[in-house]
Amino acid sequence: MKFNPLIVIPLYNHGPAVSKVIKETLNLYKNILIVDDGSTDGGLDSVSALPVNIIKFKKNQGKGSAIISAANWAKHNNFTHIATIDADGQHFPSDIGKLLLSAKENPSSIIIGKRDFQDSSIPAASKFGRKFSGFWAKVQTGKNITDIQSGFRVYPVELFDKYKIYSRRFTFEVEIVIKALWAGFDFKEVEVGVHYPKNRAERVSHFGFIKDNARLGVLNTYLTMRSMIPVAHRRYVKNEKGDIVSLNPFKAVVEQLKHNDNPFRLGVSAAWGSFWGALALPGIRTFILMVGVGWFNLNRAVAFSVDKLAMPPFIPFVCIETGYFLRHGRFLTEISWQIIGMQFLQRVWEWILGSLIVAPIFALLVGAIVFVVGKIMRAGAKRYL
Repeated sequence: MKFNPLIVIPLYNHGPAVSKVIKETLNLYKNILIVDDGSTDGGLDSVSALPVNIIKFKKNQGKGSAIISAANWAKHNNFTHIATIDADGQHFPSDIGKLLLSAKENPSSIIIGKRDFQDSSIPAASKFGRKFSGFWAKVQTGKNITDIQSGFRVYPVELFDKYKIYSRRFTFEVEIVIKALWAGFDFKEVEVGVHYPKNRAERVSHFGFIKDNARLGVLNTYLTMRSMIPVAHRRYVKNEKGDIVSLNPFKAVVEQLKHNDNPFRLGVSAAWGSFWGALALPGIRTFILMVGVGWFNLNRAVAFSVDKLAMPPFIPFVCIETGYFLRHGRFLTEISWQIIGMQFLQRVWEWILGSLIVAPIFALLVGAIVFVVGKIMRAGAKRYL
């Protein structure tokens, strides 16, 4: 496939910094698009005579809207990729080449410029925000993404019309990566430099601490909840012509069994779900189950399905009997108000105690069964294909 990148610089009230960024970029690349997101400081006037393409919004619509408009413009002008670099001078235009090289080698991946945060001038809030977003990204995708908030990126243009992105502002850059991974695309991170002026007054930032953190919280809640629903995401593959096309749902399942979901992973997913389903930690166990599924990149559908096997009354009853035996050396055979009502707290303790024995045994049993079934299904899928 022909590789034809467009450099995109989203702009919103970045003052004198934008002129330096655009001129340095223009010294390296000729295909540049400036998207002015409703600036009111006149910063665009200083570069209006330069040989660059310009899209100007009358009102501020958000960085996400600017990048989407740039992708549409690139598509209609036969560009295959867009490389986005912030206009505040945080990134170095000389690093664009590293991202483009990776994009050329991985044309269907999102390339992320992983900023060097070792310098003491990096704000503590930025460091924390990067780690916090990285944690939730792993929960939602099972992937380690070091710098999901970096705006220094390369996107395949064809990616933008494959799924719906709701964010139009700061959170856009998080949502598009998470959904790209769900859809079967990949990402690569490339080390890049970063510049934060030591004088805080020289830093240009439009991040609203309360407003944008609230947006990020809502987005992560939505993405986490969606990632836990055991309904397959629409996935895409390249056909024999090199075009990215949607997979038929049945073929997607067969492909997952054949290449992605090996029987061992299915078995581990089942064991994880059944273990936390059987453990007597109401409320806490669901959260740990949810986080673990994303963190260890387990099969959500399997984990959350077998979790229901541990619902009352059977497994809690087995746990109570086990706990009672551990305490008294015999099984509980009497059912009365004295045993169930007046000694309720003792039964709860026995439930918790017994679950420590039952949960791992139940997990191993369910995991082994799913492993065997997965082997059979995978063998059948191979014969079908």
